[in-house]
Amino acid sequence: MNRILDRFIATIVRKGNLTLTFADGTRRTYGGGTGKPVHIRFNTSKAEWLVVYNPEYYLGECYGDGGLDIVEGDMYDLLETVFTGNPDGEFEYKPWMKLFAKIRYAFRFFKEYNFAQRSRKNVQHHYDLTGALYDLFLDGDRQYSCAYFETPDTDLEEAQLAKKRHIAAKMVMNRPGLSTLDIGCGWGGMALYLARNLGAKVKGVTLSDEQLAIARKRAEDGGLKDEIRFDLQDYRHVEEKFDRIVSVGMFEHVGRPFYDTYFKKSAQLLKEDGVMLMHTIGRTDVPSTTNPFIDKYIFPGGYIPALSEVMPAIERSGLKITDIEILRLHYAETLKAWRERFMARREEARALYDEKFCRIWEFYLASSESAFRWQNLVIFQFQLAHDQEAVPLTRDYIQSSENCLRQTEQKQQAGSVRFPHEAAE
Repeated sequence: MNRILDRFIATIVRKGNLTLTFADGTRRTYGGGTGKPVHIRFNTSKAEWLVVYNPEYYLGECYGDGGLDIVEGDMYDLLETVFTGNPDGEFEYKPWMKLFAKIRYAFRFFKEYNFAQRSRKNVQHHYDLTGALYDLFLDGDRQYSCAYFETPDTDLEEAQLAKKRHIAAKMVMNRPGLSTLDIGCGWGGMALYLARNLGAKVKGVTLSDEQLAIARKRAEDGGLKDEIRFDLQDYRHVEEKFDRIVSVGMFEHVGRPFYDTYFKKSAQLLKEDGVMLMHTIGRTDVPSTTNPFIDKYIFPGGYIPALSEVMPAIERSGLKITDIEILRLHYAETLKAWRERFMARREEARALYDEKFCRIWEFYLASSESAFRWQNLVIFQFQLAHDQEAVPLTRDYIQSSENCLRQTEQKQQAGSVRFPHEAAE
């Protein structure tokens, strides 16, 4: 039995019901035997040493490679046991783990130096996976960002619609025909919503070939090709000016060395009376580094910022912050829905790729949900403008606009209107 791993697990899991089978066949139980049982088995002694050496990276990699298996429960159950298994709420970082964290922090700007060519490569790594994969777990509009759960009973489809509605309301789309830039437009869902329900003239930019092709087809199929233009373009190369700018789930890919570039470019592109809405994952504690597993396998070059890292860059850009909202557990619920959908269709994902890919994505979805549910991740929504009078004096307009948009959505579904909505002032 690996006694160092044994002691390490014992310090983490003080409550719960975790059984661990070591590579030599020895079995130990941790946490007092209360709660949902979880059983993991190490298949090699190498995997044991790697996990104790650097669990942030090797737990996911060893699971992907088959160095460990989950015999009872699943990866989410294991992570729940780990993150809730210490009554003191403290994770004891070993000296070598602190050293790894310091090294990653020292090299953070190199890892996140996302010049245009590197940014495109990073985006292709994740977003140019086959669209059939994303069809397995996303909603029908392919919204790949945090949904907005207005009630505990809201399902994923309605929560994603509510997210678009909430963002649109904050953009103060008070007249049809507003020119709008969608930075990191994904598969086009936000742009389609703004054009269809608010009569906006939208330019969407992405660095993903797969997303671009689908977004363009959706605009054409929806009869909106005259209202929406999707381009394969880096936001740094856009030159037009816009009444509105929206950016959902893209800022995480910018990288700290380019925060000033991002906001100064946004300030340049936004008209003097314009409004910008930026929706991004953020952390509630101090600046840190990207999880090494996520950096290698899921989002290379990505980083989730602390509020203290974003605010100075906004201030230097000349833009004014007119509203900040924190969405706390909404992404945990979004990821739960994605994880459950993915696991329900896991065999289809395996047919698209292979067993290792499925295990890596199991870990990605489960660990991401745990980060929002028990750790330090939230969503920041920033509303920005040049003119502090570009938005109404109180926040009542948000709810009023959402109510109007609900009515417009219903009429759109009934096919009775084209671009009839005007948000409340």
